[in-house]
Amino acid sequence: MVYADDCDTRPAAVLPATLKILVAGGFGAGKTTFVGAVSEIEPLSTEELLSGMGEGADPLDGVETKTSTTVALDFGRITLDERHVLYLFGTPGQQRFWFLWEELCAGALGAVVLADTRRLADCFPAVDFFERRGIGFIVAVNEFDEGHRYTADEVREAAGLGPDVPVVRCDARLTSSGTGTLAALVHHLLFTARTVTSAKSWNGGEPR
Repeated sequence: MVYADDCDTRPAAVLPATLKILVAGGFGAGKTTFVGAVSEIEPLSTEELLSGMGEGADPLDGVETKTSTTVALDFGRITLDERHVLYLFGTPGQQRFWFLWEELCAGALGAVVLADTRRLADCFPAVDFFERRGIGFIVAVNEFDEGHRYTADEVREAAGLGPDVPVVRCDARLTSSGTGTLAALVHHLLFTARTVTSAKSWNGGEPR
């Protein structure tokens, strides 16, 4: 005989679904600052002080005041609701750490590519990386006080972006600007997903 007390009828706890977003860009573009500004927890950061030995590997032209750098990743978290948690992974910017990008991009829904207005070309490798892997992304122009002011069309032309890739402006120091950038990315990913689904339905289930 089974008694009522022997059966736990309480509903099982539902773990929130985790969503993964990457924050990429060149050396000194503001990735660590961006993650720290929007994360609800104290972000995990693998910052190391720059030394004279690294000057050749990490030229400081345009970012002379930078004193530290990410050598592995930055990690932050945003709870969207009781069912969804967003994890942010900031990638290292230096070329010698690019091998970590492959590991970090596994399972990522999309990416924010930060463009530094002082060294715009530094974001091009990140753009190429996500394009080659078919990962949706937007370009967020982090306008430093001393940097040049580029128009969205100038950034799009310089980076060779397609017309479907959004270019937005942001200030990586501000929570409101960072969350607005993430909202723009999510909107872009949802729009892209709807477009692909619509194309499949028109082509008998498979895109042509």
